[in-house]
Amino acid sequence: MCSVPETDQGDLMASKIANVEMAAAWDGDEGAGWARDWDRYDRSLRGHHERLLLAAAISDGERVLDIGCGNGESTRDAARATPGGEALGIDLSSQMIERARTLAEGERLMNARFEQGDAQVHPFEADAYDLVLSRFGAMFFADPHAAFTNIAGALRPGGRLALVVWQRLEENEWLQIVRESLASGRELPSPPVGAPGPFGFADPDRVTSVLTAVGLDDIDVTESREPFWAGTDASDAFSFISAGGPVRGLLEGLEPDDQARALERLQAALSSRDTDDGVYLGSAAWVVSARHP
Repeated sequence: MCSVPETDQGDLMASKIANVEMAAAWDGDEGAGWARDWDRYDRSLRGHHERLLLAAAISDGERVLDIGCGNGESTRDAARATPGGEALGIDLSSQMIERARTLAEGERLMNARFEQGDAQVHPFEADAYDLVLSRFGAMFFADPHAAFTNIAGALRPGGRLALVVWQRLEENEWLQIVRESLASGRELPSPPVGAPGPFGFADPDRVTSVLTAVGLDDIDVTESREPFWAGTDASDAFSFISAGGPVRGLLEGLEPDDQARALERLQAALSSRDTDDGVYLGSAAWVVSARHP
């Protein structure tokens, strides 16, 4: 078989990426961190994950497409739920896709597959999937209308969509605690609701509008409030949280002494939430379901 020359492989991948800014982050340091701490993130999100699977109601024999699959827990669980079908996970991050493949192989899930790609422009097979699933992966599209037009085209008539997406910052203590601890007297801008990022679908009306515009109906948005597990104790939680992208970003621009004091405040805040069962912080999401007519 003739291989693509190395100098052309990057161009080939770039031609399949529309969401360039997010690809740079998730196929870079951010994705590497999530791939490294995959088991911690999966545990942190467990409550919302279970609510998503309930909304998805996967039946055996179905074909499932998992958008922004990350390290593949949702894809693997979908594959287990449909042993006679298959589950395909797609994500921008090569590091997380590699982790997802390794975990699926370790569990001998032969009906779970993974591809690196941008779901906004990926050439999905038309009318092929019974369910499109996404666990916190649907908020990052540069052009949500284009992305969900493409995704809806992959759903068969009568097919279903199930997403879980974050609510606004002020409803998510696990992020607020980081901002408050690391503000260091600065007026931090509020992350924009509706822009590509964690709060891209924080407004339920916007979610409904986008899904309606691409031809989906029977749309339901239900609140999901679940504890975010941060660690076994305050020290463990600090090790996990302080290595994340939000902390790294907020430390930028601070002098070394100010950085040290900010991290001390974060550690103290996490210590105040330590329990015999670990450190838990509040989190809030929306579980969104819809159907292809």
